[in-house]
Amino acid sequence: MRWNELVQQVHASGQYATDAEAERVLRTVLTVLGTHTNGDERRELVRLLPVEAAVILARQTPAAHSLTAPEFVDTVAARLGGLTAPAARWGVSSVLGVVADCVGDDLTRRITAGLPRGYALLFGRAELAPAAA
Repeated sequence: MRWNELVQQVHASGQYATDAEAERVLRTVLTVLGTHTNGDERRELVRLLPVEAAVILARQTPAAHSLTAPEFVDTVAARLGGLTAPAARWGVSSVLGVVADCVGDDLTRRITAGLPRGYALLFGRAELAPAAA
């Protein structure tokens, strides 16, 4: 996949007015995601996504601690100029849903397994709770 195709998918998923708006949200979400992925999952993301996305992810220094899913959304909102929480959640889910579709269920499960609860929904995946004993 090429960068412009990734932008187009985010544009369609997020129903953005322009490609420029979709690209801005895409770059911001990838920047924040890059601080919360590491190890094999990060390397695989870099390998599977377009070069432009890979560069954004690879340039980020891993965070000392993972943000909760709401904190992740709030961070994206602040970086995008103070979006409302619902608008930021929409943008994050639009981007991460497209990323999940691009990289597949296995990698998406491994990424979300390494993050606090709540991220699976941001990736457009169900977050199943373990069965009660």
